Amino acid sequence: RKSKGKPNGKKPAPEEKKLYLEPEYTKSRITDFEFKELVMLPREIDLNEWLASNTTTFFHHINLQYSTISEFCTGESCQTMAVCNTQYYWYDERGKKIKCTAPQYVDFVMSSVQKLVTDEDVFPTKYGKEFPNSFESLVKKICKYLFHVLAHIYSSHFKETLALELHGHLNTLYTHFILFIREFNLVDPKETTIMDDLTEVLCSTSGSSSNGSGSGSSSSAGAQNHVKER
Repeated sequence: RKSKGKPNGKKPAPEEKKLYLEPEYTKSRITDFEFKELVMLPREIDLNEWLASNTTTFFHHINLQYSTISEFCTGESCQTMAVCNTQYYWYDERGKKIKCTAPQYVDFVMSSVQKLVTDEDVFPTKYGKEFPNSFESLVKKICKYLFHVLAHIYSSHFKETLALELHGHLNTLYTHFILFIREFNLVDPKETTIMDDLTEVLCSTSGSSSNGSGSGSSSSAGAQNHVKER
């Protein structure tokens, strides 16, 4: 008798081994700098200025990192914006849910972020110009989307990243980014749980493995047998 919860009565396919968690690859970095110190707000620097500067820099670096594997991220190879067992949907300005391929999703992310970081009313660069009241919420939104892009590179294109010998760059960028968003509580820990196994490995040397990453294994285990939507 077929189970209603399992189509065709088949058991869910076992989760594939995550190549990016292999010790020989997680050790790869382009620098051994202590990023925990690097992300801290310097004295006499305005918080919004610090958030603006770092967010803009991360946007450019993550966009560049994705561009190295973009030819492999196509509508055929990545028919959905998936990260492990989670599928992401884009929401337009009216809040309409849009199912799209991974390259379409990334294009939506990069286009919308580019528009924000170049808008003087949102990311002011001229002396005396004030940041909008909504600035922090916009930064949080940007960082959430940038995390999705990084996570997709790891889950779907790590083999290509290895072939290009850019995994050291990717690991360094991910570590720096995660420690930054944790330092200023820019992304809900529930949003990043999907990559907690990687975060714990990469960020443990920076003394941050206890900041919300300890529940990664139990949370991931519960999600292995179904696809979540966001």
